[in-house]
Amino acid sequence: MDAGFYDEDQAMKCPICKHGNTQPGTVSVTLERGATTIVFRHVPAEVCENCGEEFHSAKVTEALLKQAETAVAEGVEIDVRRFAQIA
Repeated sequence: MDAGFYDEDQAMKCPICKHGNTQPGTVSVTLERGATTIVFRHVPAEVCENCGEEFHSAKVTEALLKQAETAVAEGVEIDVRRFAQIA
């Protein structure tokens, strides 16, 4: 398992703090590239109940990056948007 990714079918012990367990939740994610800053709200994640570290599935990460690339290509400078899960 890569750092920051999780298996969508099971909670896990936090690999960062080693004390907490993760729980499903949503978080905000900020991505920056050059002159573009995008904040995605309501992004699904597993969140450590102890330290707050966030873990996203590979599917969510792929969707985030795709949406960010589209915004960069459109010339967006700053944007706050609700995360859209791509089926």
